[in-house]
Amino acid sequence: MQSQISLPLAGGETTIQNRTSRAYEQPAPNLDEYWFDRHAVGDRAFEAAFVTAPANVNPGLGPLFNGTSCAGCHIKNGRGMPEKGQRVVRVSQLVSETSTEASAATHGSPAPTSPALETELPGANTPPVVGIGLQVQEQGVYGYAPEAVVQVTWQERQGTYGDGTSYSLRSPQLQLSLPDGTPLSEGVVFSNRIPQPVFGVGLLEAVPESKILQLADPEDSDRNGVSGRTNRVWDIVQQTETLGRFGWKANTPTLLQQSASAYFNDMGVTNPLFPDADGNEDINREILEAAAAYVQTIAVPARTLLDDPQVQQGERLFAENCAVCHVAELHTGEHEVPALVNQTIHAYTDLLLHDMGRELADDRPDFQADGNEWRTPPLWGIGLAQTVLPYSGFLHDGRARTLEEAILWHGGEAEASKEAFRTMSAEDRAALIQFLRSL
Repeated sequence: MQSQISLPLAGGETTIQNRTSRAYEQPAPNLDEYWFDRHAVGDRAFEAAFVTAPANVNPGLGPLFNGTSCAGCHIKNGRGMPEKGQRVVRVSQLVSETSTEASAATHGSPAPTSPALETELPGANTPPVVGIGLQVQEQGVYGYAPEAVVQVTWQERQGTYGDGTSYSLRSPQLQLSLPDGTPLSEGVVFSNRIPQPVFGVGLLEAVPESKILQLADPEDSDRNGVSGRTNRVWDIVQQTETLGRFGWKANTPTLLQQSASAYFNDMGVTNPLFPDADGNEDINREILEAAAAYVQTIAVPARTLLDDPQVQQGERLFAENCAVCHVAELHTGEHEVPALVNQTIHAYTDLLLHDMGRELADDRPDFQADGNEWRTPPLWGIGLAQTVLPYSGFLHDGRARTLEEAILWHGGEAEASKEAFRTMSAEDRAALIQFLRSL
């Protein structure tokens, strides 16, 4: 195990001193013997690659899928790159009689896909696309064609900082077609997504709902231009609407459900929360819970360069311009994992939805999140993103190649923060970025 460092601790007592390419893969150092063993079992489940049935080991892949293992998309537990095998493309059908008829005419009979991809959870507000469902499966086992072919091209645009220094931003242009080359019908909305880091998420699960609600300001009552909202989503286990915490639009309530959804939608592996139409399950509850326990118990890498004057200057600038959404400090409450209980953490998120403007919009609602809204992503460990996986991207679709680009894409509620960064002196911009790299 790695030893923790002096305050401030990014992940409370789950913090480790590790700034290597394996920084996101370590067990929390404060796990007791039982949960350390559970972490190890879950690690094996997370790494397990599935194959087509029948097989002696890990049967159940497909018939349509995006990847063969959890670790295949969440490489070294970090964020991914917007390419086949890591990205997923969420889709939905605009609700209108014309678009529904057009979709049926284009796609014909539904393709042989997983049943959950043809239906939606109560309140999800994302009508499935006929023949595809809610997520494009870009791969198929032998005898099954992928649901669609996704092509991504990049469009560059130029801009300048306030001091005249130039920069370039890129945005992905998606083109989807059926395997025979037929374009998808009009009225289909796509949302390109890359994997998010999975370390520290157990701590986010342990933040009391009441604390998150205290941060919400849906009517912008303080008139600061920021109006964070919660997403209310469907809890499959409890069979009720509850607070969403995980995913790019906070569309999932728990790590157990997040894990189950990933098995089913990304790998085509049925499980207790998402069985097939006949009620069959490729993995049992034990495996599903092990995978969830693994991500609950991963350590958070410690910050670095705490005494560096440039980092300290950048932290002050960040607090002045960014911390309304990227809240520096949260406190956990009760949780089944004792190591996560009553921790003071520095995740730099409020776990709320914010309107990020038209340039980042995907126009795809998700439960109560609209097409302009995204959950504030945690920033802890972000300075290690390129160390863990070189050339991995930032933002929901990986468009940002650097931290500077990620900031410059901010809009909507974050427009003032973006402009503050764009018009800073070069010295201040460098300091703010150096602070982020220290996380």
